[in-house]
Amino acid sequence: MPYLSNILFLLILVVSIWFFARNVGKLRRNIRLGKAMGDVENRPQRWKNMLRIALGQSKMVVRPVPGIMHIFVYLGFLIINIEVLEIIIDGIFGTHRVFASAGILYDILIGGFEVLALLVILAVIVFWLRRNTLRLSRFIKSEMKGWPKRDANMILYIELVLMLLFLTMNAADYQLQQLQVAHYSEAGVFPVSNLLSGWLEDLPVATLIIIERTAWWLHIVGILFFLNYLYYSKHLHILLAFPNTYYASLKPMGQLSNLESVTREVRLMTDPSADPFAPPSEGSEPPEKFGASDVTDLSQRQLLAAYTCTECGRCTSECPANQTGKKLSPRKIMMDTRDRIEEIGRNIDTNKGKFVDDGKQLLKDYISPEELWACTTCNACVQACPVSIDPLSIIMELRRYLVMEESAAPAELNGMMGNIENNAAPWPFNQMDRLNWARES
Repeated sequence: MPYLSNILFLLILVVSIWFFARNVGKLRRNIRLGKAMGDVENRPQRWKNMLRIALGQSKMVVRPVPGIMHIFVYLGFLIINIEVLEIIIDGIFGTHRVFASAGILYDILIGGFEVLALLVILAVIVFWLRRNTLRLSRFIKSEMKGWPKRDANMILYIELVLMLLFLTMNAADYQLQQLQVAHYSEAGVFPVSNLLSGWLEDLPVATLIIIERTAWWLHIVGILFFLNYLYYSKHLHILLAFPNTYYASLKPMGQLSNLESVTREVRLMTDPSADPFAPPSEGSEPPEKFGASDVTDLSQRQLLAAYTCTECGRCTSECPANQTGKKLSPRKIMMDTRDRIEEIGRNIDTNKGKFVDDGKQLLKDYISPEELWACTTCNACVQACPVSIDPLSIIMELRRYLVMEESAAPAELNGMMGNIENNAAPWPFNQMDRLNWARES
């Protein structure tokens, strides 16, 4: 059956796309477990942020070495997808380098792909050495042990193998073109694999075809495997960095959100002319819960950010609390949030679309009050994140729950709030006595 390989390829492609679409559906459902974001304002600015930060990698190059290396990998991922499209078409229809009719443009593209593949290989080696040999501090924190470390290395190994298979495929293809083997019509320029093809010169045609076909199949199947591995990996940011930078908050750093219901009560207490019996304005009803104790109390924007986290650790390395030995790690906050969403998602899958209370929540079961109260709200983590993730917003929602629902603030904070309530100031002095120091002097 001459078309058996085409049918097999089409079957693998359809199954891979179906599995990927199923996981995307789960991802969408899990994010929608959060509270709706409401109206998305200032869309032009959001598009600018997405193009500048996600597409333009502007925050990555703040640290030049990893930033430039990441750009190599990023460009390789984006541009080599054109080559993947060609492979898919060839696999379905049994053609060979179907885009070769583009002539010199095709030569430039293939040559560019190969140079990028070599740069990706170099970048992957640098990243592996930084993680496993140099053992940079942010890569050996406690939250990076076990699966996160294995996942990070697995991604590097997959990228390395895929690029080597690409170059091997091209090297064998180039030799077969030079030998004018049927089906391997001359097309493309191979500046990198041409250097490798010398090792294949003395091999018989049958062996070269086996090498080329094996590398071709492993390369495209590896790409489809990697596509479906994304859902289980920190590399999901490849897809989610774009919507996350688009939907990221446009408020100035340091501007915290207020609850309308609480603001209304404060105004009633401080405004003598206010009517305490006036009905609340539309949309200002008291919330069911103050703050957040679980991921379903967070917004969809915050859950999207949790899935987008790259686990790069820039936030944690910039965190002053973490630098001074405190338990807080902003990266862990995002990882814990994502892990809890996933746990709830599996619960829903197991129970046929319905969540069954498991007796757990994000607060205390995943994130401890000690971590939350270590935060200085300095926004260093927000500033450092290369894809506009805001760990502080989650920290503040969990804190709000501790204070307003459980009255579980630290003693120092309780004292200050008691002073504000009784003395209208954070200090333990009656209003009538505040200027005593001036009189005494």
